[in-house]
Amino acid sequence: MSEDRSISGQKSWLNRITQAFAHEPKNRQELLEVLREAHQNKLLDSEALAIVEGAIQVADLQVRDIMVPRSQVISIKAEQNPREFLPAIIEAAHSRYPVVGESLDDVIGILLAKDLLPLVLQEENPQFNIKDLLRPATFVPESKRLNVLLREFRANHNHMAVVIDEYGGVAGLVTIEDVLEQIVGDIEDEHDVEEDGHIKPLPSGDFLVKALTPIDSFNDSFASEFSDEEFDTVGGLVMNRFGHLPKRNEVVEIEQFRFRVLSADSRRIHLLRVTPLVR
Repeated sequence: MSEDRSISGQKSWLNRITQAFAHEPKNRQELLEVLREAHQNKLLDSEALAIVEGAIQVADLQVRDIMVPRSQVISIKAEQNPREFLPAIIEAAHSRYPVVGESLDDVIGILLAKDLLPLVLQEENPQFNIKDLLRPATFVPESKRLNVLLREFRANHNHMAVVIDEYGGVAGLVTIEDVLEQIVGDIEDEHDVEEDGHIKPLPSGDFLVKALTPIDSFNDSFASEFSDEEFDTVGGLVMNRFGHLPKRNEVVEIEQFRFRVLSADSRRIHLLRVTPLVR
C-alpha cells in the first residue's frame, strides 16, 4: 500500500513539473524554484540539480567573473630558448601558455606543452624558433557571456582565450575548463592539492589550501589561533566571513591572512590560495 502511495506521489510531482514546463515558467527564478522543489521531493539528486542550476546561471556570468587575472598569468617570451623557459613550464605544469613579444600585452600565439615533446629526442638545436610551434591565440573581451564563450570554444575547438580589457591590454586568461567548472563544479587539475595533503606551499610564499582542511590542522601549520567552535573547516570559516558563497577570485582578509577563492561551485568552496600578511 505504501509503495502504491509512493508511486502515486512520484506521478503527482512529475505531473506538476510537466505542467509547469507546459505552461512555461514566467521567469528563470520560477524555473529554478520548480527544479529545487523537485530536488526536495527526491526527483532530482543534488548533483543533477547543481548541474542544471549551473547551466542556467552560466548565462549571467561574464568572462571577467572567472578569468585567471593578469597578475597570475604565466607566459613565455618569444626570444627565450627551451633551457630558459622549460623550468617555468615544469613548475607550473599547465598544458597551454601564451607566448609574448615585448610585454604581456603583445601575445603572439599559444604554446601547447605537448608540442615540446619532440625536443626530448633531439640534441640542442641552435636553429630552434618557438614561433614554429605556436597555435593562433584567440582574444575575447572581459564582458563576453560565458554561454557564448562556451559555444565558441566548442565551434572553434579552442581550449584557451586571452582576455582583453577595454583599452586593448591583456586582462587575463580563460579556459574551457574554467567555464565548465561553473556548470559541473570543481574539476581536478594542475592547481589542485594532492590527495595526501591539504596544504601545499608555493614558490611565491603563498599556499594552496583545501577548503576541507580542519581548522586545527591549519592552526598547527600556520601558528594561527582560529577557533573551531563554530566551524570545523577553513572553508566554513572563510564562507562565514564572506557572508555568502563566494565565486572564484573573490578575496577576504581574516586576521593575518588573505584568502583567495581558486575554486568553488554552487554549493561550497573547494580550494583557497592563502597569503600570510605577516612574514
